[in-house]
Amino acid sequence: MKHWFSDGAFRAILRNAAYLGSGKLGGALLSLVALACAGHALSPALFGTLAVVQAYASGVSALVKFQTWQFIVRFGAPALVRNDVDRFRDATRFSFGLDLASGAVGLVAGMALLPFLAQWVGIDDGDLTLALLYCTLIPIMTAATPTGILRTLDRFDHIAVQQLVTPLLTAMGSIISYVGGLGFAGFVITWYVAELVGDLLLWFFAARELKRREIPHALRPGLLAPARRIKGAWDFVWTTNIAHSIWSAWDPLSNVVVGGMLGPAAAGLFRIASTFFESAGKPANFLEKSFYPEIMRLDPASKQPWQLAIRSGLLAGGMGLLMCLVVMIGGEPLISLVFGKRYLGAFDLLQIMAVSLVVSTASFPLESLLYMAGRQRAALVAEGLAALGYGIILVALIHGLGLAGAGIAYVGGMCMKALFTLIPTLTVYRRRASLSHHGEAAAA
Repeated sequence: MKHWFSDGAFRAILRNAAYLGSGKLGGALLSLVALACAGHALSPALFGTLAVVQAYASGVSALVKFQTWQFIVRFGAPALVRNDVDRFRDATRFSFGLDLASGAVGLVAGMALLPFLAQWVGIDDGDLTLALLYCTLIPIMTAATPTGILRTLDRFDHIAVQQLVTPLLTAMGSIISYVGGLGFAGFVITWYVAELVGDLLLWFFAARELKRREIPHALRPGLLAPARRIKGAWDFVWTTNIAHSIWSAWDPLSNVVVGGMLGPAAAGLFRIASTFFESAGKPANFLEKSFYPEIMRLDPASKQPWQLAIRSGLLAGGMGLLMCLVVMIGGEPLISLVFGKRYLGAFDLLQIMAVSLVVSTASFPLESLLYMAGRQRAALVAEGLAALGYGIILVALIHGLGLAGAGIAYVGGMCMKALFTLIPTLTVYRRRASLSHHGEAAAA
């Protein structure tokens, strides 16, 4: 372990992960406050409807969202190392154009489909207007350009601040809605405002940092011209978009399926359990977000990125095991305290889901290694196969076992994702000597 910390890249990963963790830790606690207020103020059915409304908007944005932050890091970070500001600007302009286009598609599609899906997912006619209002957040939810800019410019501290602001505003709005007796409408509107302000803050940070670095016109959207100057741009964004849309939509759409098959109350329990699960897996998520920019600066033909991945995976897996134990011991009293005893059914579900924590956390470097090696299509195949398998067993097990079946399916889906990603990663590692240097590939 002492030798690990002599690696500057490993230290940078931990430093940036600490920045993200400092914001997300407070954010997770504040999110629990918001959910607790909603759980106590609303009936289980209305609480489930609130969860479905938010999950629907998040799910639609995840489906249409391009991973533009990854594109900026992939092509922009090496460019800045070479002081090629024009290439970095092309990367940000192309990403911004994609964000605008995908956001418009998501907004139109999401609002057009919701009236037809509302009854199936548990949204009553009286709540449809508020649900449609929440859908207007889809364009800003899809935008990842400011995140990519800040990660490339190594301003993880700004991202950490933004990650704290949104849940803080959500918690404040939830407290006001609870104390003021504003009901379902109050929670929807205050959560809407919190999401909007928090996302706009990220754009402000990115624009200010670009101005400070004297990189003008980086937020002027463009598509065709920048793409022509960046070889492989469209292939990268389409492949990563489909792969990550599948993964990002995993939880929101799972919630929608549970709500559609078992009712809004079950959707509320699943939302509580998945929120705890996501919070327990955050340390690995922080490592992943800081791991990707660092590994993109390394030579995939050398052993350094692969050693870095093993060290990071082992560290994350250890954190996952620790968090699994914490969930098993403290999950029940915490849910009872925060949400009340009527929501204790979420702990039974959480116990099942927690089993997959070690697998999901320890396997986080695999996808980034495939991107580093230019094998993003292999990552897409792995995501697609895992999602297909998960969808099949989710529906089957819910029919057979009810809500517990959803938890078992969740574990199976996580394990399939890790396995299907590991296989091509091992193949790439064995053939790593044939891989070109990342910096040379990016400049091609």
